[in-house]
Amino acid sequence: MRIPINMTKKRLGYAIAFAFCLLILGILVACGFTSLVKLVIDHQVALRPGAKSYGWWSKPPVEPRISVYVYNVTNADEFLNNGSKPVIDELGPYVYTETWEKVNIVENANGTISYNMRKVYQFREEFSAGFEDDVVIVPNIPMLSATSQSKHAARFLRLAMASIMDILKIKPFVEVSVGQLLWGYEDPLLKLAKDVVPKEQKLPYEEFGLMYGKNGTSADRVTIFSGVDDINKYGLIDKYNGKSQLPHWLTDECNSLSGTDGSIFPPHISKDRMIHVYDKDLCRILPLKFEKEVETKGDVQGYRFSPPSNVFADVESNPDNMCFCPAGQPSCAPSGFFNVSLCQYDSPILLSFPHFYLADDQYRNAFDGISPPEKEKHQFFIDVQPEMGTTLRARARVQINLAVSQVVDIKQVANFPDIIFPIIWFEEGVDQLPDEITDLMKLASTVPPKARCVLMIVFFVLGGLLLVTAIFCLIRSSHRQSTLHLEGSNYLATQQIDMAKKKAKEDQQRVN
Repeated sequence: MRIPINMTKKRLGYAIAFAFCLLILGILVACGFTSLVKLVIDHQVALRPGAKSYGWWSKPPVEPRISVYVYNVTNADEFLNNGSKPVIDELGPYVYTETWEKVNIVENANGTISYNMRKVYQFREEFSAGFEDDVVIVPNIPMLSATSQSKHAARFLRLAMASIMDILKIKPFVEVSVGQLLWGYEDPLLKLAKDVVPKEQKLPYEEFGLMYGKNGTSADRVTIFSGVDDINKYGLIDKYNGKSQLPHWLTDECNSLSGTDGSIFPPHISKDRMIHVYDKDLCRILPLKFEKEVETKGDVQGYRFSPPSNVFADVESNPDNMCFCPAGQPSCAPSGFFNVSLCQYDSPILLSFPHFYLADDQYRNAFDGISPPEKEKHQFFIDVQPEMGTTLRARARVQINLAVSQVVDIKQVANFPDIIFPIIWFEEGVDQLPDEITDLMKLASTVPPKARCVLMIVFFVLGGLLLVTAIFCLIRSSHRQSTLHLEGSNYLATQQIDMAKKKAKEDQQRVN
């Protein structure tokens, strides 16, 4: 049975329309598939109670470690009495594992979440090169801070301080265990200050330790954006202890808290974007810029971000750092150091990278025993999965130094020169994430591009083939119809001629 020509044309019209639909779908996939994937990722990473991302954020399924290295002074007496060059013996690492958890979590109406951070440290002897009870000799930070602060005070106050220190037998160097140096020991100056200093000026601790009070739940109340309302603010700090800015520095930009805690960042990070990390001990947000592409566990691709080389540069090299110069001090910290005295109760603490990395060699050469810095061992960096904004691997490396000033009226430190003395450096970080998280990241980073490519090929190839085939069939059908019409016209013309001839013949016969 022959299919009517009109019906054939109708079916070909449907085929052409369907082909155009496939081609349009291909165009939509090419232009909009990435945006759709971004919307899905944004929804998944935003901190919604009950979501996996919320659980991973509130109680990270990782085991961060902090490795501590102590600069032990081996010739303290010769240095003080004879002016010998300080000899340093770097001890460590002393390794602690950490357990992180956000507690007292409250959701706020403006799309933010408030919480307190709980960190529990546990010494891991099997990973360490020593024990917590190892004895070290280090500068007496409370004493040297007090004497340095008194340099510009009245002379009788300095003499009185010297007498008090003589009575209390306080010396410029102390012999303590590594555990005491980190977690606290009773200091006679702090004990004296507790009894004589006015209540409003007292320090918030009774013992001295570089990590004193950090083992447990922090009193600091942090408020961050959940990303539910605005994914571009995901993880950024909104307030810290109720304040939206720091109080220390000279400009709003330098007092900004617009950074994250370093574990999460707003997603869809590009290589030309600067990310920021805030840490209370640093007293500022630390900018990080793209350095290179990396590959972490599970073949997950990431971007490495590290501080710019001029992040702690002097104002001549980096004028933007002028706002970090503490008010009332004649000069900023030297290049390679950052002055945190304003948020460390005016103690002359300077932070740097380990082994004076990115600082002038003169500071390292002032000591014997400190090896030259190496980028691989002493650089601060964070590896981030760019689409989801999750930290894959991190090494937060910081060195604590004491800027000691010579004060001739205080006999205990009269021979102590102006010097930046290294105390300790630590490396805190995460090596890898659990398989569940890395598998999800790999899925999110590799499947969508492949799916987009496959769908584009399928839609464009099928649509193109169907369109070409339908047009070819339509042209063929039209040609066939024209042929049939022409054959029909010839047949009618022949019949008319035969009839005319027959009629003429009949007329001729009648005449005859």
